[in-house]
Amino acid sequence: MIGKLPKELAVCGKNLPINTDFRQILALFPMFADPKLTDTEKAFVCCRRIYRCKIDASAFADATIQAYRFIDGGEIPKSEPEKAKIIDWEKDEKIIIPAISKTLGVIDVRELPYLHWWTFLGAFGEIGEGILATVLNLRRKRAAGEKLDKWEEKYVRRNRDLIIIESREDEEALAETEAFIKELFHE
Repeated sequence: MIGKLPKELAVCGKNLPINTDFRQILALFPMFADPKLTDTEKAFVCCRRIYRCKIDASAFADATIQAYRFIDGGEIPKSEPEKAKIIDWEKDEKIIIPAISKTLGVIDVRELPYLHWWTFLGAFGEIGEGILATVLNLRRKRAAGEKLDKWEEKYVRRNRDLIIIESREDEEALAETEAFIKELFHE
């Protein structure tokens, strides 16, 4: 499978077609961040969004594992997850999209009719400089308790809204998540 982007996932020995466009995956992140949903509810919504067919109840656990592996870029995370949230896909969209667009050499990836999630992730991994790289580096350093350089402290003070990830339990965020879930269940 070297060099091929997956369009289906093997679940309990059967290849099932999946939605692979980056927009489908990004739409899941607000739901994943919703503290009011259980892990089972999140897994169910994820499978409904990822798979283009119905999943048998007996295959649900494997379907969930495969979907999460796909979202992670084909890898099961091997290291300890970060204790502090470093990225908020929804909040950071305004700096993620330009950085990925620049990396891919397009004006705006949102204008592309299709872009595979793994291509999007690959471009994300290649971002080495610019606002997004600065923001993520500062968040990592703050989460690790590392001392910031003077210019970094100044940058954080001047760009607090960009750097600090607030809890997203406001009414608007919850309403968006509820609308998303209703859309999935009432097709």
